[in-house]
Amino acid sequence: MSGISPYTSSDINLGLVGVGKIARDQHLPAIAATPNCHLVAVADPHAALDDVPSYATLDAMLDAHPEISAVAICTPTHLRYSQARAALLRGKHVLLEKPPGATLSEVEHLITFAGEQGVSLFAAWHSRFAPGVAQAKQWLAERQVQRVAIEWKEDVRVWHPGQAWIWQPGGMGVFDPGINALSIATEILPQPFFLRQAQLLVPSNAQTPIAAELAFTDPHGAVIEAAFDFRQTGPQIWDMHIDSDGSRLSLTQGGCRLEIDDELIIEAEEREYPGLYTHFVDLVANGRSEVDVAPLRQVADAFLYGHRETTDAFIE
Repeated sequence: MSGISPYTSSDINLGLVGVGKIARDQHLPAIAATPNCHLVAVADPHAALDDVPSYATLDAMLDAHPEISAVAICTPTHLRYSQARAALLRGKHVLLEKPPGATLSEVEHLITFAGEQGVSLFAAWHSRFAPGVAQAKQWLAERQVQRVAIEWKEDVRVWHPGQAWIWQPGGMGVFDPGINALSIATEILPQPFFLRQAQLLVPSNAQTPIAAELAFTDPHGAVIEAAFDFRQTGPQIWDMHIDSDGSRLSLTQGGCRLEIDDELIIEAEEREYPGLYTHFVDLVANGRSEVDVAPLRQVADAFLYGHRETTDAFIE
């Protein structure tokens, strides 16, 4: 499809860059379910879709489809800056899969550049769109937190099969899922928090950690601890428990289940990505950008401040 778009001026004609597991599992269904968002073409040197025009590069896709108004970038982290900048340079709005870049400097430049180009940039922290997150934030807003315990443990073989890039510099290792927990924590906790200690367990043939133990505090001395592990077998764990003013808030199942003092408040199916794309359409319609670097900053602090230990675990 090329030439003049058949859609209205309020619609987003979308180009998707990267057609890997996260794009197929989450982005494509969410785009199909989002009113006013229409997939025009995809770009990936190693994959294609049967029913959508497919190109090897971002530039080839945009050359062939000038009607594309926005680009969603779902490639490995180290590729995102150059691809986002190329799309912004051509006046396209950009959605960045998490994390929005390999370094804070990259993301900060993209924020500035998007403003100069007059287009929207959205860092898509999808876990913030989990069903229980907004109400958890509201409940915690006027409370003083004493203790936070975060467990984010999943099986890398299930979620990233054969994806060697995740173990290379910029791939983040266990912080690829761990940053989802940090994106929720930085959203719902009423005070900023700061890293005090980190233990990073790195396989002998990898550059990024397979597990991490983190200790944070906030200005009031709260004890905030997080355990991330990519070696989980059996049930996957995406839980956080927050003690505040004599009460306990539990946000579990990745944010799909919210309990307060053992009373069930919310339990709903995961629909993060449809919420994410609905929000992106709204940002574009209102000429706004939304890029929060707080979760990425916490990861950068862990890599800077953490003590690295080598494990004999071998990444195949």
